[in-house]
Amino acid sequence: MTATGADREAAGSTTRGYWWWERRRSVALDVGLALLSALECGLEGVDFAGDAGLPAPVGVVFGLLAGSVLLVRRRWPIAVVLVSIAATPAEMGFLMALVGLYTLAASEVPRRITVVLAGMSLVGTFIVTYVRLRQSVAEQADFGPGDWYVPLVSVFMSVGLTAPSVLFGLYIGARRRLMESLRERADSLERELSLLADRAEERAEWARTEERTRIAREMHDVVAHRVSLMVVHAAALQAVAPKDPAKAVRNAALVGDMGRQALTELREMLGVLRSGDALIAPAAAGGGAVPLAAVGQAAAAAAAAAASEDGPRLSELEALVAQSRQAGMVVELSVDGELRPYAPEVEQTAFRVVQEALTNVHKHAAGAKTWVRLAHRGAEVAMQVENGPSDAAVADAGLPSGGNGLVGMRERVLALGGVFVSGPTDAGGFRVSAVLPDASGAAGV
Repeated sequence: MTATGADREAAGSTTRGYWWWERRRSVALDVGLALLSALECGLEGVDFAGDAGLPAPVGVVFGLLAGSVLLVRRRWPIAVVLVSIAATPAEMGFLMALVGLYTLAASEVPRRITVVLAGMSLVGTFIVTYVRLRQSVAEQADFGPGDWYVPLVSVFMSVGLTAPSVLFGLYIGARRRLMESLRERADSLERELSLLADRAEERAEWARTEERTRIAREMHDVVAHRVSLMVVHAAALQAVAPKDPAKAVRNAALVGDMGRQALTELREMLGVLRSGDALIAPAAAGGGAVPLAAVGQAAAAAAAAAASEDGPRLSELEALVAQSRQAGMVVELSVDGELRPYAPEVEQTAFRVVQEALTNVHKHAAGAKTWVRLAHRGAEVAMQVENGPSDAAVADAGLPSGGNGLVGMRERVLALGGVFVSGPTDAGGFRVSAVLPDASGAAGV
């Protein structure tokens, strides 16, 4: 039976490449058995030579050659059994027959061949035993058993010299095949577990990446708009301070209000992150190690839950537009349809899209006229922010841009199954459009 790589490694040092043996102990065992078999057959060859009328050395040499065939039992078990069957009439090779039948039954030789050769050995042993026993009984005049004695003893002898070796060989062969099957299953399970561990690590890394992206998007949406308005008001404050102190005071108050609002929203976000850690900590304390994927999922779930409660709503859109107007932007807001409550994530996403689009106008189109349109439809809500070309007479506030605004808006909208389109207009401005499905309305229908 072919040994697996694990067997070879467990066996330690081997004799690979030395004929057909895989282990040194296998070589030692087969050489020892061959020597014993050759010695047995050589001694039995003396009697065979006497019965056949041959010189004794010829019988010894024949016995030594026949018995040494046991050396190749692992490579050619059929040949060993055939030689033992051929030597049966000479009444030699009992050890060779026993070991040969065991090796044949334990090997991968087809069972029909094993049955045929075992049957031939059984018949040969029965015939030789029957003839010799009958001659022995006939030579003893004072011993007169019945007719049943010789056949019965012959059957017992032939079965006793054949069946145990074959049955034991079949048992060992089945056990080896079972162990190899179990070993292959264990290797397969180990590979599957390794694959599952790799996939779990990939999912955990994906969860961490998604959480980092979500936090970065929230930070960008919260900070960018407020800080952009603060920079615009600060620039206006610097320009009007010498000429109109009262307006400068109002602008300074607006900057302070916006800074406080930005700090409040940042505190809310930090509270969301801490609440996510608080949800994960008890699980880790009570249940041991927590999978990395579960950590990311728990943090995301806690963040989403907290954001759903404290996030902005479409009802605050008028205040958002008013802040841009106070910063000097000309903004027109139009609402089609009746305002109704949406799912929290839909309202937050719609608000953030408008907020980020207005921030981009402050950054890239100073002094441009802007139109904000909101439409409440049957199963969706649509929003559009369009601005004209920038006014060259208005000084640019010099706001930096990281290029993440449009990417974050698109991610938000697509995550809810919506449609997002952005691009320049023919008039030299820019347009941002988004359509979000109304999850709560669809569920109600």
